[in-house]
Amino acid sequence: MTSAIKYIGQLRCESQHLQSGSIVITDAPTDNHGQGAAFSPTDLCATSLGQCMLTTIAILGKGKNIDIEGATCDITKVMNPAPRKIAEIICDLKFPMNYSDEEKQFIEQTALNCPVALSLHPDVKKTVSFTYG
Repeated sequence: MTSAIKYIGQLRCESQHLQSGSIVITDAPTDNHGQGAAFSPTDLCATSLGQCMLTTIAILGKGKNIDIEGATCDITKVMNPAPRKIAEIICDLKFPMNYSDEEKQFIEQTALNCPVALSLHPDVKKTVSFTYG
């Protein structure tokens, strides 16, 4: 088992990662009856895409001596109103260093093929930009 989730009322859930014990609270967004006091489940889904991209680049880049420390990713989640679902995730990846063309190609292909990107439904549009240096 990966996690344990408990509904704690007022449109909030508490999720515990069983291996580490860390806890995440989610709240329904303000546009869907929530208080917006924490990540919503769809926020976490969109955020996971950027986290997975950076983590996968770091893991696979290690063997190629590609250091991405200090890299960031700004996420914008766009919701479809009916049916309510994530329509688009915009990822703006920024890398503080310059890389060779070959390294950039590796970074971009790795990001676009990370496990979360490959797991999302094809209808979820993924708009990804890369900025270097």
